Amino acid sequence: MKIFEHIDIINNQANGCVIALGNFDGFHRGHHVVVGEAGRKARELGVPLTVVVMEPHPVSFFAPDKPPFRLTTASERALLLEKFGVDQLVVLPFDSSLASMSASDFIADILVKRLNTKHVCVGYDYRFGKGRAGDTNMLEASGRELGFGLTVINPVTVGIEGFAGDVYSSTLVRTALSDGRARQAAALLGHWWIINGKVVKGDQRGRTIDFPTANIELGENLQPKLGVYAVRVKLGEDDTIYNGVANIGKRPTFDKRDVLMEVFLFNFSGDIYGCDARVEIVSFIRSEQKFAGLEDLKEQIAKDVESAARLLSDPENDRDHLHLPSLDEYLDRFPAQHDKAAVKHTV
Repeated sequence: MKIFEHIDIINNQANGCVIALGNFDGFHRGHHVVVGEAGRKARELGVPLTVVVMEPHPVSFFAPDKPPFRLTTASERALLLEKFGVDQLVVLPFDSSLASMSASDFIADILVKRLNTKHVCVGYDYRFGKGRAGDTNMLEASGRELGFGLTVINPVTVGIEGFAGDVYSSTLVRTALSDGRARQAAALLGHWWIINGKVVKGDQRGRTIDFPTANIELGENLQPKLGVYAVRVKLGEDDTIYNGVANIGKRPTFDKRDVLMEVFLFNFSGDIYGCDARVEIVSFIRSEQKFAGLEDLKEQIAKDVESAARLLSDPENDRDHLHLPSLDEYLDRFPAQHDKAAVKHTV
């Protein structure tokens, strides 16, 4: 996948492209339909499948002090889109200039002039332009006038227990994570939820109780329900996946206040300070609690390790049981147009 952070260097003028527009935070199952239908059209036209996003997230631009709310970092989102099969990712810098651009100018200048768009796919509630004045009706009218097609994805509803009838959305996933329903959040996403971070040096207290941990600051990652989770971890460029147990919390036993992730990796030893870690959050085990002393904590961690090992051995939690589909897999599953895809017009 080619990533463009400067729109002026994109050369689509010869053949054009099909564009999926959105934030695609978390890249959940509803997003799969938007990008999947864009991919179907791109293959039909023989042009690149292109996703256009804005960075930073507009909410962060207008409210920079808002606590982290994104399900995926920009780098994690890019990785997910690449795995799905996107050809081009265009990252528009969301600054005061773009924030003040009218919806009509966004269509004429960005979509038509700069990207030579042949077809656009968006979700039913997509809004854009200054004051969020642009919507699917404007895209449809402009497409007929300026010569690009449009597909609008209607609400895609959930069939998962506890969420049946709801519409797939990033907000729904955040709600599940804040409730500690990590496995259901993963089902909504269609892939395991990931926390990205760098391993930092901590108090090294875990070494004294035979459970050395990799400490990872949450940074810009969304904070889920505090507690203990069964996890899988990938370190740096190493493709090895390590099972483990993680505590995400404030460590009340030691009167700490900052939120930190502490991960104990099974069957692992080594110095990984400074290493980038991708932590798959598989299943919630228990809420965080305060212990009377180190021996009580050690005893509970041993129980948590057993619980995590049992959960990670469950076929329903197998890593390959839930994986992000590729575009080929999506099109195999939906050989005809998805029934939620309303093609407004083509050119």
